[in-house]
Amino acid sequence: MQSILFTASTYSHIINFHMPYIKAFKKMGFSVHVACGGRHMNIDYADRVIHIPFEKSITSPKNFGAVRKIRKLIKDNNYKIISCHTSLAAFFTRLAVMGMKKRPIVVCTAHGYLFSDEYGKIKNIMLENAERLVSPVTDLLMTMNEWDTQFALKNNLGKSIKEIYGMGLDSSKLRTYKDNEINELKTKLNISKDSFVMVYAAEFSKRKSQSVIIKALSLLPENVVLILAGDGDLYNYCVDYSKELNVYDKIRFVGHISDMPLYYSASDIAVTASKSEGIPFNIMEAMYYNLPSIASNVKGHTDLLKSSNAGLLYEYGDFESLADCVKTLMNDEALRQKLSQNAKNAIKPYMLENVMPDILQEYKKIYKELKTELVKEGAKR
Repeated sequence: MQSILFTASTYSHIINFHMPYIKAFKKMGFSVHVACGGRHMNIDYADRVIHIPFEKSITSPKNFGAVRKIRKLIKDNNYKIISCHTSLAAFFTRLAVMGMKKRPIVVCTAHGYLFSDEYGKIKNIMLENAERLVSPVTDLLMTMNEWDTQFALKNNLGKSIKEIYGMGLDSSKLRTYKDNEINELKTKLNISKDSFVMVYAAEFSKRKSQSVIIKALSLLPENVVLILAGDGDLYNYCVDYSKELNVYDKIRFVGHISDMPLYYSASDIAVTASKSEGIPFNIMEAMYYNLPSIASNVKGHTDLLKSSNAGLLYEYGDFESLADCVKTLMNDEALRQKLSQNAKNAIKPYMLENVMPDILQEYKKIYKELKTELVKEGAKR
């Protein structure tokens, strides 16, 4: 049986974005293995799950132990394809492949390069060079936004480069909620009927920049309520920061939520303050629920909102402009309705049923092409 290996930094990434693809490869006759790090979670449909102790820092010596483990895994299992995801795991997976005389086809999905104009020069140079280093073993590179695509093309980061509409938004997980369900949630969260509700679902981290929205909240009317969903290293810092700015009572810190669509249904707009994105899933989900979005003017956000006119953009870190955008939408119902309708129309190409066939076709195409090349090379020998 042919085999494929999926790699990612965390189990949750695989579960959140790649289960439909694992099932699809199973139907195609592949044995599917998954290698990932982070907190252990059950991954349905995978024939085997291997824990790889990835460290968050690319310079951590422990990650080179992960490289050795992945390299041995590849040699022992004779994978036909490796599908690698998340910047850190994708780099170390491809590093493990380098130098192999007989290696599998490597497909790398860039879920948003962690370098751009918003990052420091030294970090950018290090991460850019890391991508250049492993480009010779990147047979197919799939990018999700224009900035990443252009950078990849300019620097030849893959033998074949294809821009995709994310991994696809699965409508089967996005149900419609009744008014009583929404009202029950609002009652539970102590949100009054006259509140203007903003929602931001993201890991609490420097890149996601929740503190920018918290600071903007200090400039907004008392009836504005912010729902912050997620957990992460900066969760406690953001709680303390909100208390320092006297806006804690206007925020609902709800932690990790398994049913985010209900929270979108209970909100008036979506907000985000991220430093960079691939194609942001939180904004995609908000658009599915016809929410206007206010987002930092960075890659990923601009791809979703600029051409579709489904939201407002402000310069990254500018909390005053963010607050002004919120006030604009609060006071202009006609604009909210227009952005809402635009969001409803713009999200269609990003739905799983439209995205997945194209992505699977790219896998089949590269697999067929490289298999033909290998046969030709074998004949010459």
